[in-house]
Amino acid sequence: MLEIRWHSRAGQGAVTGAKGLADVVSKTGKEVQAFAFYGSAKRGAAMTAYNRVDDKPILNHEKFMRPDYVLVIDPALTFTADITANEKETTKYIITTHLSKDEILQLQPTLQGKEVYVVDCMQISLDTIGKAIPNTPMLGALIKISGMFEIEYFKNAMKHVLKKLPQKIIDANMLAIERAYNEVK
Repeated sequence: MLEIRWHSRAGQGAVTGAKGLADVVSKTGKEVQAFAFYGSAKRGAAMTAYNRVDDKPILNHEKFMRPDYVLVIDPALTFTADITANEKETTKYIITTHLSKDEILQLQPTLQGKEVYVVDCMQISLDTIGKAIPNTPMLGALIKISGMFEIEYFKNAMKHVLKKLPQKIIDANMLAIERAYNEVK
């Protein structure tokens, strides 16, 4: 089973990102879950969202997981949340930040020796969407690092997920996905 944990602040789109990913995965015939855990339900409060993906029915509905991927879409949570909780030796971390990977590793010693990737999802979303909503850029980075889907397949599937939005917003999200896919290091 593939498990993904999102670290975010309420209002940054982690729940929407997790649900969007689940929608795309569900069209492939795989079983999928997307859910969230909120502490304080105020905009800006730290929260986590989760995905599980498997070929067989997923009977586990607990928030506890040993994630294969940890997606940190609020840069500050790298330093204030325990993003390494219940990790596996093979857990991969994708962190939105303007800092380089070396700078992150120096500032956050708990990430030393781990597979860490960085991408500035905040700046990408500001440049493409016009708002700091880093969920779709993070999905682009995840698709690149995980190899879960070909980028064009994923973008076409996400167009379907976003179909209720104006075309201008859909196009901006496609640019955000593509940029993060290309810029994650």
